[in-house]
Amino acid sequence: MPPLGSYDESVGDPAPPFDPLRLCVHATVALITCVLGPVALLGFAIIAIAGYTRARRGGLMRSKCKLGDTRLVLAYLSVLAVGAAVAIPFWIMLWARILGG
Repeated sequence: MPPLGSYDESVGDPAPPFDPLRLCVHATVALITCVLGPVALLGFAIIAIAGYTRARRGGLMRSKCKLGDTRLVLAYLSVLAVGAAVAIPFWIMLWARILGG
C-alpha cells in the first residue's frame, strides 16, 4: 500500500478547478462600456470586425457566435459600429449638459 499523499497513477490527474476568468472579463467589459458608452461600443465593434474579417479571409465560414455565418456576424458588428458612431455626438452633448449645468 502506497503512503498517504503519494501519487497513484491508476487514479490519474484531478480535474483542474473551475476558473471563472470569463466572468471577470465580462464584468470588466461591462465597466468599460458603462464608463465610455458608445465610444467603447465603437472600439469593441471595430476590433471585432477586424478579427472576423481576418478569420474569414483565413477560411472561417461558420462562427461559434449565435449568428453562425461570419457574413451575418460582420453585418451585425457593422450595424453596431454605425449605431455607436451616430450615438457618440449625442452622448457627448448629454455629458456636456450634465457637467455644464
